[in-house]
Amino acid sequence: MTRAPKPKVLKPQPRPEKVAAFGLGISAESRAAAWLIGHGYRILARRFRSPMGEIDIIAARRYTLIFVEVKARATLDEAAESITPRQKQRIAAAAEIWLANNPVPAIRDMRFDAILVAPGKLPRHIPGAFES
Repeated sequence: MTRAPKPKVLKPQPRPEKVAAFGLGISAESRAAAWLIGHGYRILARRFRSPMGEIDIIAARRYTLIFVEVKARATLDEAAESITPRQKQRIAAAAEIWLANNPVPAIRDMRFDAILVAPGKLPRHIPGAFES
């Protein structure tokens, strides 16, 4: 006895603006990673996801480990203003999870940075962006 084929379930297609925003984010993260590499950082992870949140880039240089939030907007000022306190909390919680699973014994210093990206501008790196 043969079974009837299961009907295909059509997944809803993402909205075009979501697809464009995702592409912009990936491009901005690539630009930020290239900027970090050009300034002597080693990229340890990109787009690290945990139940608590996502970290765009995790990098190290000498004895410093950085967790980087990348923001792309029409202007660098808009990008800077788009980092919310809630995002900072989620990134910090995700960083704890990453550290628990990836001990880095040589690290003496750790910080949360931001890299802001806007069309036609060089990326702006803000070390210690979460300190306030």
